[in-house]
Amino acid sequence: MSAEATNPEAHPEACPEPRRRGRTRLDLRRLGRAALLGPASRDRLPDAIGHVAEAHRAHHPDADLSILRRAYLLAETSHRGQMRKSGEPYITHPLAVTLILAELGAETTTLTASLLHDTVEDTDVTLDQVRAEFGDEVCFIVDGVTKVEKIDYGAAAEPETFRKMLVATGNDVRVMSIKLADRLHNMRTLGVMRPEKQARIAKVTRDVLIPLAERLGVQALKTELEDLVFAILHPEEYESTRALIAAHAGERDPLPAIADSVRAVLREAGIAAEVLVRPRHFVSVHRIALSRGELRGSDFGRILVLVGENADCYAVLGELHTCFTPVVSEFKDFIAVPKFNLYQSLHTAVATPEGCVAEVIVRTRQMHHVAEAGVVALGNPYATGTPEAGADPDEERADPTRPGWLSRLLDWQQSAPDPDTFWTVLRADLAQDREITVFRADGGTLGLPAGASCIDAAYAQHGEAAHGCIGARVNGRLTSLASRLSDGDTVQLLLAQDASSGPAAEWLEHARTPAARIAIAGWLEAHPGRAMATTTAARAPLSVVGARGGGANAVADLPDATVRLAGCCTPVPPDAVAGFVVRGGAVTVHRIHCAAVARMRAVGRTSVAVHWRATADCRVTLVAESFGRPHLLADLTEAIAREGVEVVSATVEAPVEQRVRHTYTLQLPDAAGLPALMRAMRDVPGVYDVSRA
Repeated sequence: MSAEATNPEAHPEACPEPRRRGRTRLDLRRLGRAALLGPASRDRLPDAIGHVAEAHRAHHPDADLSILRRAYLLAETSHRGQMRKSGEPYITHPLAVTLILAELGAETTTLTASLLHDTVEDTDVTLDQVRAEFGDEVCFIVDGVTKVEKIDYGAAAEPETFRKMLVATGNDVRVMSIKLADRLHNMRTLGVMRPEKQARIAKVTRDVLIPLAERLGVQALKTELEDLVFAILHPEEYESTRALIAAHAGERDPLPAIADSVRAVLREAGIAAEVLVRPRHFVSVHRIALSRGELRGSDFGRILVLVGENADCYAVLGELHTCFTPVVSEFKDFIAVPKFNLYQSLHTAVATPEGCVAEVIVRTRQMHHVAEAGVVALGNPYATGTPEAGADPDEERADPTRPGWLSRLLDWQQSAPDPDTFWTVLRADLAQDREITVFRADGGTLGLPAGASCIDAAYAQHGEAAHGCIGARVNGRLTSLASRLSDGDTVQLLLAQDASSGPAAEWLEHARTPAARIAIAGWLEAHPGRAMATTTAARAPLSVVGARGGGANAVADLPDATVRLAGCCTPVPPDAVAGFVVRGGAVTVHRIHCAAVARMRAVGRTSVAVHWRATADCRVTLVAESFGRPHLLADLTEAIAREGVEVVSATVEAPVEQRVRHTYTLQLPDAAGLPALMRAMRDVPGVYDVSRA
């Protein structure tokens, strides 16, 4: 099934693509009538699922079809007499859903469950019967797809059905594969329903099912669902796009000629490749029309190049960029850096000598199968047999049932017992259609939605312990918790030692993941007094001044001159220093590398020689940068006192983005103790830097 060609049955007037050769078109009405006549003889497959068997054998030549025969017989018998709103026998629906999955390459267990997916919900068949006849796997999948009873859940039935289905998908991704195929067939036949019901189903499909299809990589289903939803929810734009495509069909298409040129280039280079022209689906054409305005002839499709090996993809790219003019801004390498939904390809665009620009996709045939079918193409992830052809036997097989986004979804849904909250947050979560990977300080990784902040990383890594997060280092540099993360960043999260620490209300403005937002909102609701305290207006700086002043231990070579240590660089023994006479005849002493020294010398000021007294004591000003938390000032003061240092004065500035700046003027008994003092201050939890003023 093409991921980009619109389904011919859904839009026959707008899709000029010829039908697939070698396989007759499935006539659901004929098969429905045949189903009503009863099952075929027991020594062969019923004629009604012959198309399913043919499609299944095309992907799995050695598949055992006997279980499909038994599943069909049970489905046909149990649904006999039931009719769809379209007037067709109901059995045509599970047959159509199963055929969709068979053409995508689903394995036998998925097809068996697909044939039975409505039996427990709509007939007298029970899960125990399914388990006894077909085993635990088929029973689990059928149960996962079965809706909850509306009589039990009322208006919450739809959200709770999706919750049940997503939890089941967390254990077996084939549950969602069947649901997507089920929704596709229902959308194809939605025209018999009232317009308001069509719109309601289309909106749920747009908000939930299409994003799930994208995340599971099932592009063949996603693109057709997009077109069907587009036709229902935006009929005027759909008709306009259909007219554009129809008008283009009557014009000369430049893409076939460009494809011929590409074939010739690759043939001359000795690269075995299949070159195809892929028409864009309706929504894709509409998006390009919105972004570019007037469409070019080559905008209605793309060129697809299929090769055998990964290395051939880059060889094709080299030939294309050598023989045509590449559009550099259009190049993307999804082979070296695959998308989070398994997608791999090289994307580029080239210009011909005539000035025609064509987009080109290069991928292997295996990549193409995965790009079309996503997780369906991976077969049974629980099989313990021999690895797939071409797979590395020593390589651990990726489990598609728990990609990062699904694990996060399953985690936060447990914290959202209210159906309305779950439904609202689910739609918001699925609307975030890109994912990034960041590295933890311990070497692990975190999968996060694009635009996630350090707050999201904290809750993804530490759960509710992230309430005490006081800061983060990104790529080794300190940053605020509100900072957004980029793909490939390394993040180190700093947690407070104080168990009573909690998030600030403004964290909600920077949290993107549902898990973080639900956890923060829950904490703020449980601590209303603390929440108000975090949002109060900034206070004036707090200053603490000691009782004694203390004199400088620097002596200037100028009789009777008053000596002052500069506050900009706070020199201490044994720093190299220089003095400059200021107004009033006083000498200000700076460290030799202070910027003020360079400025004074630049304007011709003459320095005065300065030396240190023999006494070891000195005065110094230190600045401590920290994350705000309770008792921080007391802990810093205690750390200073333990080093035997006297506080002359201290200033604490108001917090800015959870960061606090402390400035201390200190009297040290011995200048040699300054490094140890600074280390002791840095060891105070929440302090990330201490420097001389």
